[in-house]
Amino acid sequence: MMKRLAIFVQGAVQGVGFRPFVFRLAESLNLFGWVNNSAQGVNIEIEGESEKLTQFLNQLEQDKPPRSLIDQITVTELAFYGYSDFTIRESVGGAKQATVLPDLSTCSDCLAEIFDPHNRRYSYPFTNCTNCGPRYSIIEGLPYDRPLTTMKQFAMCEQCLAEYHNPRDRRFHAQPNACPACGPQLAFWNRNGDVLAQQNEALLLTSECIRKGDILAIKGLGGFHLIVDARNREAVQKLRDRKRRPHKPLALMYPNLEQIQQHCWVNKSEKELLLSVAAPIVLLRKKLIPFQGLLANNIAVDNADLGVMLPYTPLHHLLLNLLNFPLVATSANLADEPLCTDEQTALTRLAGIADGFLVHDRPIYRSIDDSIARVIEHQVMVLRRARGYAPYPIKLPPIDSPKSILAVGGQQKNTVAIARNNQVYLSQHIGNLSNTLSYQAFLKTINSLQNLYELTPEIIARDLHPHYRSSHYAQTQNLPIHTVQHHYAHILSVIAEHQLEFPVLGVAWDGTGYGLDGTIWGGEFLWVSAHHWQRVAYLKPFPLIGGEAAIKEPRRIAFSLLQSAQIPLPQSLQDYFSEQELSLFSQLLARSVNCPLTSSMGRLFDGVAALLGLYPIASFEGQAAIALESLAIPLVMENHDPNLQDKLEKDVESYCFGLEKDADGHWQIDWQPVMQNILEDLSNSETQSKIALKFHHSLVALIQQMSQILNLQNIALGGGCFQNAYLLTRTIQTLSQENIKVAWPQQIPVNDGGIALGQIFATQLMR
Repeated sequence: MMKRLAIFVQGAVQGVGFRPFVFRLAESLNLFGWVNNSAQGVNIEIEGESEKLTQFLNQLEQDKPPRSLIDQITVTELAFYGYSDFTIRESVGGAKQATVLPDLSTCSDCLAEIFDPHNRRYSYPFTNCTNCGPRYSIIEGLPYDRPLTTMKQFAMCEQCLAEYHNPRDRRFHAQPNACPACGPQLAFWNRNGDVLAQQNEALLLTSECIRKGDILAIKGLGGFHLIVDARNREAVQKLRDRKRRPHKPLALMYPNLEQIQQHCWVNKSEKELLLSVAAPIVLLRKKLIPFQGLLANNIAVDNADLGVMLPYTPLHHLLLNLLNFPLVATSANLADEPLCTDEQTALTRLAGIADGFLVHDRPIYRSIDDSIARVIEHQVMVLRRARGYAPYPIKLPPIDSPKSILAVGGQQKNTVAIARNNQVYLSQHIGNLSNTLSYQAFLKTINSLQNLYELTPEIIARDLHPHYRSSHYAQTQNLPIHTVQHHYAHILSVIAEHQLEFPVLGVAWDGTGYGLDGTIWGGEFLWVSAHHWQRVAYLKPFPLIGGEAAIKEPRRIAFSLLQSAQIPLPQSLQDYFSEQELSLFSQLLARSVNCPLTSSMGRLFDGVAALLGLYPIASFEGQAAIALESLAIPLVMENHDPNLQDKLEKDVESYCFGLEKDADGHWQIDWQPVMQNILEDLSNSETQSKIALKFHHSLVALIQQMSQILNLQNIALGGGCFQNAYLLTRTIQTLSQENIKVAWPQQIPVNDGGIALGQIFATQLMR
C-alpha cells in the first residue's frame, strides 16, 4: 500500500545536519519526496510503501543527528502524488519559530582534520561542520542559511561549495563552512593595531608572547578573552592589576583532561560535562596539594574551587597544543562591562590591559560569554547560561490565552526572555545593568531576540524594584506591565523548569531583592500555588549601615548584627574600624539614618564571614561568602573519602535559629542566637573551619525545620545563596532522606540570571 505523508519537525533541527540525515534515510528506504527548512522547523513530504514509511518515522527519532533535539513531530496523510526521487529543497520563510542552536564545541572529526598534515584544513583555526562550530554568535535571522549569517561575506571556494551542496557530506549546508583558501584568517596586532604576523605565523607569535609573560587579547567565538600563562604568578598579577580585579577567581583553559585531573577532583559526571558539546567552565574542587609550579597561587584565593574548561574552538585547540600548559582565559572587559566583540573596540577598551591582539575577520553578531556550570548530585547545574546553552528554549505548560511577552530580568547578572505560546527564549548572560555599556548590550539583546523571531511583545514583565534600569526600560515601552516580586520570580523559575505541581514551598535566599513592604528581602520562605503566593517565613530584618556600602564592607554587617542584638563587639571586630567609624556607625544605627532593613541571607553570610575575619572589606560581591563556604568544606576532601567526610560531619552539631510569629502570623527567623553561639565558639578557640561548618549545617536544619512546620512536601530552592555547592548539596541530601521532593535550578541559573523566566511564568499565570 502506497502512502504520502507530510511531516513537520520542530526543535533544534537546523544547522545540525538534519536535512541530509532525512535525505540519506529516505534514500536507504527507497522513499521519494522532499525536505526543506522553514522558519518554524523542518518540512518533509515523503511517499512510498506504508511499512517503509513507518520505519522512516521510527528512525527519524531514534537515529537523528547527535546535535539535534526534536520537540514535536506532526504527521498528516496526503493523497499519493508520485514523486520520482528525493530532493532537498530551498528554505522557505514564514512566522519564525524554529529553534536556533547554541554555539557548539569542535567535533572529533574536525579536530582530526586540523591536526592531520595531509588534510587541506591542517592547522586551520576556523574549521567546522554541521556537528560543530558557531551558530547563535553569527546568525542574523531565520531560517538558518548562510546569507543570514556573518559568513555571508566569505565566498566559498570550489571544494567548499562541493561539500556544501553534497547531501552525503557532513558539511552539507554547514553555514560557517570554510577553508584556508576562502575563509576567515588570523592576524596578530600590536597595541597600535599594526599587523605583525598573519595566519599560522600569528598563532606562533601568540604562543611566544604568552611564554614570555605577556597579556594577550584573543578574539574567539563570542568575544575576546584575556589570556596569560596560568603558571606565571607575576603575569597573573599583572593581569589582575590592569583589569582591576584584585581577588575574583579567574577561569582556566587546560590543554587536556589529564592536566585538569592533576589539579582537581573530577568525577564521571564532571568529566562528561567538561567534554560535552556545550564545553562550559566547570567548577571543580581543588586538590589540596602544592602545585609545584604547575599553577600560580593567585588564580582563586580562598576558594575551594577552580573554574576550568577545555578548548572548544579549533583556534583554542591549536594554541593549547602549541603550549601544553593551562592558560588564564578571562572575559576581555573591565569590571561589569560587556565583552569586546570587534577588533577596533578591543584596541580602544583594552589598550591599558593587553600587550598584543590575536584577531580574525569573521564578524561576531552577538556577544556570548563562556557559560559556567557545576555538577550537584550528579545533575548539571548551569550558573551562567551563555555559550553552549543560550538561546535553547524552555517549555512551559500550554496556556489558553497566549500573548507574546518580554521579560526584562533584574539588575545584576541580567538576562532577558521572550515568550510566544509556551516557548520561552532566554537570552545569554548580559551582566550588571548599572554599567552603561552593559545597559546598551541589554537593549541590543532585546532587539536581537525580537528581530530573530519577529516577535512584537504585547505585555512586558519586570522586577518590583522601581530603580532597576530594566524596570525603567519597561516603563518607557508603552505596553501593559506586569510587575513580579524578585523572590517569587526566583521560585517560579524553578517551578517552570521542572514543571512542578502546586503548592510548593519556595526557599528564596539571595543578597538583594525588593520586598512587598519596601524593605530588602533575601531570606524568604514562600508558599506558592498556581494563582497565589505569600511570604510565610523570613529572616529577622537587620539594618545595613550605609545601604549598598555594606555589601562591599561585610564588617559593617557584622557590626550591625551585633549592635542590633545588643551583643558587645569582640576586640577582633573593633580592630576593623577606626574610632571615628565606630562612633559614626553607632550613631547611624541609633538614629536609623541610611540604614535600610534587610532580611537577606546573603548579607547574613557576609556578617558571619566578617566575624571570622574573612574579608571585612570585599572586592567583589560574594567574596566573603565564598571564603566561608571554602572553610566549611572538610579537609578530608583531600583524601576524597566520602565515608570519612560523613563521619566528620556527623560530629558537627548545628547552631539553632530562634522562631517566633510576627503580627501577621508569619514566622520570623531570629539569627541572634546563632551570632551569640558563634562568638562563644570564638572565645573558646574553636577553629574557623568548625564554626563555618556548623553555620552551614544550621541553615540546612532551618530549611528542614520549616518544611516540617509548614507541612509541604514539594520544595524549590532558588536565589544566589544556593550557588554555594556545600549548602545546596547538604540540603538536597537531608530533605531527600525524609522523602521530601527537592527541586533546584539546573538548566536555568539559580542566581538573578534565572528570574526573567520566572517573570514570564508569573505573567502567564496571571492571565
